[in-house]
Amino acid sequence: MTMRTNLRRATLTAGSIAAAAVLALPGNAFAVSKLSQSAAASALGGAGVTHSSSGGCTTRSNGTCTSYDQINQATVDGLKTLKSASGCAINVTGGTEVGHAAGTYSHYNGYKADINPNTCITNYIHNSFTKISTRSDGAERWRSSAGNVYARESNHFDITFCGGATACTNAASA
Repeated sequence: MTMRTNLRRATLTAGSIAAAAVLALPGNAFAVSKLSQSAAASALGGAGVTHSSSGGCTTRSNGTCTSYDQINQATVDGLKTLKSASGCAINVTGGTEVGHAAGTYSHYNGYKADINPNTCITNYIHNSFTKISTRSDGAERWRSSAGNVYARESNHFDITFCGGATACTNAASA
């Protein structure tokens, strides 16, 4: 056997093992890529997405800050897509900092972001997504074709970016 054949077999075997591992994951499990504060801020800022906090800070352990530390790549991608598709100003007012409700698909776990409402983004959400329900707290919810769920809370949109995971969409829609 030549070295090239051995390398090809090793590559195919490694690829087969990786594919089998993904296929063996239960339900709709998927790998989640986390970003640092600086990486997320750079990506979002470069796309024109702004952020603000009542504390003027980004520390994850401080509830008056707006932190991106440990935010999911899918959440950052979702915010960038929302900005690009809507053409609206997007200002993030809540990220991964402490002080939000707990849960698997929570702010702290990187799945959610809060944004300021404005006429442009409100109209875009109402006209582009499907209204699915009103939560027990009165927040109306819309779901995008990508499976992200937008809840209009008292002073912001609370958005769950599911990254294509059906289990996340179902949980955010319930």
